[in-house]
Amino acid sequence: MATQNSSALSIESQRLLLKIARKAIESHLQSRTSPASRVADVVLFEKRGAFVSLHKAGKLRGCIGYLTSENPLYQTVPEAAVAAATRDPRFEPVEIEEVAEIEIEISVLTPLERIESVDEIEINVHGLYITFGKQAGLLLPQVATEHNLNRVQYLELTCRKAGLPSDAWHDLEMAMYVFGAQVFVE
Repeated sequence: MATQNSSALSIESQRLLLKIARKAIESHLQSRTSPASRVADVVLFEKRGAFVSLHKAGKLRGCIGYLTSENPLYQTVPEAAVAAATRDPRFEPVEIEEVAEIEIEISVLTPLERIESVDEIEINVHGLYITFGKQAGLLLPQVATEHNLNRVQYLELTCRKAGLPSDAWHDLEMAMYVFGAQVFVE
C-alpha cells in the first residue's frame, strides 16, 4: 500500500497547525475574520487533505475536513477548523465561551488509494472511503481504534455513514479507498 508516502509533519509543525486551527476558530467566532499565518516548513505547503475534529469533555463537538485540497495544509487546516466549529450539521455551532474547553484533533491525510479487496484494509492504519453512486461515506483511521472495530464492523459503519445498508460493502459496484493519517491532538 502506498498510503504512507506523504511527508510527515514535525512536532513543531504539528504544534503550529494546532495553534493556527485554534486561532482561526477564535477569530471567526469573535469577528468573522481569518488571521494570517506565517509558516516555514515546506511540508505545510503540501496540498493534502485534512480533517479537524473538535471534542468537548471527551465527546465529539464537530468534525469537518477534506479528502484532497487545492490549498496548502496551512490554509486547509484552519478552514476545516472553522467549518468543524460552525458548519457540522450534527451540532449547534461552537460558542466563543466554549473555545477554551475544546480539544482540537487534526488528521493530515495521505492520498486515497483504491482497493480491490476488503482484505487490503488494515485496521488502525487505514481510513476508509466508500462510494456507491452519489452516496459516499468516510471514517478516519482512528475511528476503528476508538470503537474497537474489526474489519467487518468498520465496513458496516462506513456504509451506514454513506446512508447505505450496512452490508452494502458486498456490492461489486461499490468503490473502496483507503488512506493513512498523521493524527495529533492539542
